[in-house]
Amino acid sequence: MSVVVSAVLVPVYRDRAGELHVVLVVRGEHGRHGGQIAFPGGIRSPGDADLRETALREAEEEIGLERGAVEMLATLPEVNTSTGYLVTPFLGRLIAEPPAWRRQEREIAEVLSVAVADLARADLRGEETWELPGGPRRVRFVRLGPHKLWGATYRILDPLIPRLLAGEWSI
Repeated sequence: MSVVVSAVLVPVYRDRAGELHVVLVVRGEHGRHGGQIAFPGGIRSPGDADLRETALREAEEEIGLERGAVEMLATLPEVNTSTGYLVTPFLGRLIAEPPAWRRQEREIAEVLSVAVADLARADLRGEETWELPGGPRRVRFVRLGPHKLWGATYRILDPLIPRLLAGEWSI
């Protein structure tokens, strides 16, 4: 299987009350990752100068997040997916709380703003055996309303949550 090089933006911001949030998307039902919770992002295009540019371009296309509204804070560890993607995540602070999202309806079913403190709650975490391509597999996840955050998005967020809550970056 060939590797598909891609990048995602992990957008974080503080709301008016000072609570730290992360922005996630629910992918539309079509495609390989349909219905899954993810970060805005996608495959690197030939016109992208680098993967940081890929993450910013995709976030602008998918949810209307303008590049000038993001301060890039860090490049996070790469994640490989079982579907052949090599994902480079970039942590970005939103300069202001977003007024409204302009989602690309063909690709994005919903934009979620989730409190980081909620992502850390033990009562929202679980692990189950799922039947996936290639056979049954133990999957760890976080419940977000009717959704389950799992896979590459979980593997990016899980080690990041304590770092965000500890204030490693000025957000």
